[in-house]
Amino acid sequence: MADIIDRAAELEEMNRADALARRKPDGPPATGHCLNCGEPMPEGRRWCDADCRDDWQAERARK
Repeated sequence: MADIIDRAAELEEMNRADALARRKPDGPPATGHCLNCGEPMPEGRRWCDADCRDDWQAERARK
């Protein structure tokens, strides 16, 4: 019985990992510049710090 449960748990974990890998990121894509202040950013980053991120999100929430 434990073998069936162990296998089910393994399959569940594999499915969860697959779903997380396929999930699209929230928000806008990275552009190489801070989306709030325009400063150049390393690859994959959207904001230069938490303040810029929070300001950008607050501005979008007002629209």
